Amino acid sequence: MTDNSKPSSNPKPSPEEILVARAENPKLREREFAQLLNISEADYVAAQCGDAVIRIRPDVDALLSGIEAVGEVMALTRNESAVHEKIGVYENIKRGEHAALVLGAEIDLRTFPKVWAHGFAVEKRDGDDVRRSLQFFDKAGEAVHKIHLRPASDLNAYYALVETMRSDDQSRSIETVAYGAKDYINVEELNRDDFRNRWSQMTDVHQFVGLLKDFKLNRHQAVNVIGEEYAWTLDIQAVETMMNAAAEAALPIMCFVGNRGCIQIHSGPIAELKTVGPWLNVLDPTFHLHLRADHIREVWGVRKPSKDGHVTSLEAYDANGEMIIQFFGKRHEGEHEREDWRALVESLPRVRQSTAA
Repeated sequence: MTDNSKPSSNPKPSPEEILVARAENPKLREREFAQLLNISEADYVAAQCGDAVIRIRPDVDALLSGIEAVGEVMALTRNESAVHEKIGVYENIKRGEHAALVLGAEIDLRTFPKVWAHGFAVEKRDGDDVRRSLQFFDKAGEAVHKIHLRPASDLNAYYALVETMRSDDQSRSIETVAYGAKDYINVEELNRDDFRNRWSQMTDVHQFVGLLKDFKLNRHQAVNVIGEEYAWTLDIQAVETMMNAAAEAALPIMCFVGNRGCIQIHSGPIAELKTVGPWLNVLDPTFHLHLRADHIREVWGVRKPSKDGHVTSLEAYDANGEMIIQFFGKRHEGEHEREDWRALVESLPRVRQSTAA
């Protein structure tokens, strides 16, 4: 697969023009404001450098070396359709060049350092309070991960980390590069028997990424072609139905939300669900989820073999075939899947499977 990146062709407004426009639209959320100006969110944050914003290096290793000392924070990872927030401490850290992991009791992340392109330490005044955060973006200026300080955070450790990561470049504009479409195989060219055979021989769910890479498929193509033994389409309301059932039964689940540079995971039960307009929300003490249910175009039940028996996931996709959110029953490596989770997913209403890929 190739990533056909290309510089943005449209001229951007200057930092001064961005700030003037912001003063005229003070109530818009940062992401909405950036969309209004046809700039990236990172462009907007960079325009504030020298005031309440400091540019920092997008160095995942440096970040993970110092963030545990900051103590309790809120970790935020989002995509276009879901926002995943966890309160806790960055602990049990496993650094790596390709992927760096945080495996704490509350904050559980898979980060991909090569995607992180821009970083900022941000101070935002809210009345008499100052909200502090570390914000990281990919080369297109899209947010990959944010860390928001909490009242219990250690400010001295935070300032020390910011100073360690401070960039020599404190300019107020950045260069962004748009991501091009990835090259995937035309499914008509796929040897489906070979693909199904390889799928059936998986012994670990983590082998799935390698399987996709070997066959040059994306996830949406894979579930469409594998057949109903391993993937089946569900009613469009299946995610909300599952979440309500899991909350009622106090069933511990795993909830994954990710983007190019980070995947964030909640493991445990969910309790307080609230729907506001198109947003389906979880509002628990250490876990908040905000899901645009109206963005969901397909929901799939997916079964992957493993040495511990098959593992069942619930996956929601948007109109572009991009995964919005993914759920599993809570389990640890070497454990069989929870029967109550498997029964819940398999009880959700099915719809006729499309033959389109």
